[in-house]
Amino acid sequence: MENIADTPQEPRLRGRPREFDTDLALDRAIGLFSARGYHGTAISDLADAMQLTPGSIYKAFRDKRGILLAAFDRYRAVRSAKLKAAIEPFPLGRDKVRAALQFYAEAAHGDVGQRGCLVVSTAAELAASDPVVAERVDLAHATNEAAMKDCVLLGQSDGSISTGIDAADTARALLCLLQGMRVVGKTGRSREQMAAVADVAMKLLDERP
Repeated sequence: MENIADTPQEPRLRGRPREFDTDLALDRAIGLFSARGYHGTAISDLADAMQLTPGSIYKAFRDKRGILLAAFDRYRAVRSAKLKAAIEPFPLGRDKVRAALQFYAEAAHGDVGQRGCLVVSTAAELAASDPVVAERVDLAHATNEAAMKDCVLLGQSDGSISTGIDAADTARALLCLLQGMRVVGKTGRSREQMAAVADVAMKLLDERP
């Protein structure tokens, strides 16, 4: 998906408590958390990335966990809107699934792929120990799984996807594959490799013997 932190940096905001663009600051935090993880990111790192003083950060977000939760919510809102925009133009369910796979493939290669996904990194680091984080991760996964199920059901109704497959099971498999693409993308992959994964994944939509 691109990376919402990959935007030209604007004039430094340091030293102006509460007088900053919250979304822009969170976008910068997203890039850092995605690349380094929660435990690998210090408040001083966030202050530099967000271009804020530690005092401004504490006043706005209370602590590092507060920044993560706000960044996670921002990330999910932006990603969900972009995924919706990517699949919406296609009338057939099969084409919507392909568009979603291609959307994730584009976010799973090169520098953006190596930077990683905030949902994936947060799930791996904190979901088992922090109930609030776990709830957010579960909601993120459930939302994407439901979106894939809707696409499969649409495809089954419009004839572009086999009615011989189970929509719920296929949607869950697609969710695992989409998130897995982001994990593998952290290790350094090419656009061609990830596009090939998307092509193979389309076979999940065909009736199996």
